[in-house]
Amino acid sequence: MKLSILDQSPISSNQTAKEALEASVKLAQAGETFGYTRFWMAEHHDLPGLACPAPEVMLSYIGFQTHHIRIGSGAVLLPHYKPYKVAEMFNLLATLFQGRIDLGIGRAPGGSAEATNVLNDHFLESVWKMPDLVKELLDFLDDEFKTDNAYAKLSASPIPVTSPTPWLLGTSKKSASLAAKNGMAYAFGQFMSDENGEEIIRHYLDSFQPRKPSGRPHVILTVSAICAETNEKANDLALSSLIWGLQKSKGEGGFVPSIHDVKRYSLSELEKNELEKKKRNMIIGDPVEVKEKLQVLQTTYQAEEIMIVTITFDPKEKIRSYELIAQGCIDK
Repeated sequence: MKLSILDQSPISSNQTAKEALEASVKLAQAGETFGYTRFWMAEHHDLPGLACPAPEVMLSYIGFQTHHIRIGSGAVLLPHYKPYKVAEMFNLLATLFQGRIDLGIGRAPGGSAEATNVLNDHFLESVWKMPDLVKELLDFLDDEFKTDNAYAKLSASPIPVTSPTPWLLGTSKKSASLAAKNGMAYAFGQFMSDENGEEIIRHYLDSFQPRKPSGRPHVILTVSAICAETNEKANDLALSSLIWGLQKSKGEGGFVPSIHDVKRYSLSELEKNELEKKKRNMIIGDPVEVKEKLQVLQTTYQAEEIMIVTITFDPKEKIRSYELIAQGCIDK
């Protein structure tokens, strides 16, 4: 099974932001050792407990401290930026780390309304223009503007030997259609979606139009998973992420709480039911159970690759979770 890592660089209550970012580097190094295919960093703005607003900066830092694992964004939030600048940044990364760079893009704001307004005075207008932004970005990455285009003489230098691989990240049929129409690889965020993922991925596969003669559809399914030596321990570890999510939804969200603190957290019956619902959208268990669930998902969604996001209070437990999953699932 081909597995990858999505990291949101969460900050635990006993960490500084710098320590959380350093933990992301250690996770990338560990993932490379364990045999994971790629390591992606997410982009967030003004969200308490998340340390990375600029994945492209972290990728340069991580790239110089790893050797062969693919590294990328999950995702650059394109409506905030000009496609030319995004192409320049990732062409630069692809020049430094040849054959290792993925450019994942998304359309979400990634933060508060205030942060969105500061980043872009016309964000909603840019969201509506997303298809045009994607097309322009791909033209810059391919360095193939037609001669009658205003940008025909413009290159997003430096032009790397191997271009970044563009991915579209999404949770809807709309994003699947956009990826298919542009011949892009598609990453479906099952961990944050209530939509029918099977139907969405099937639509992508059926609608795919190659951008280049060698182009073919490629699907990543992104899931939330926590693995430990026993089911009991895995469920304990998952509590930190689950309660943290609940706190954020109530406007209390700060840093990822410890297991000790979440076990003392008072829950209403409604909140208990909500947590049980969220757990059903996660994979939690010992190595045997996690492997079985991942195999079912891979078959169900027809995904060539599964990307895992894991949030624990202790970064060592997170690395251990990825290690246990790799031992049982990654083909050596």
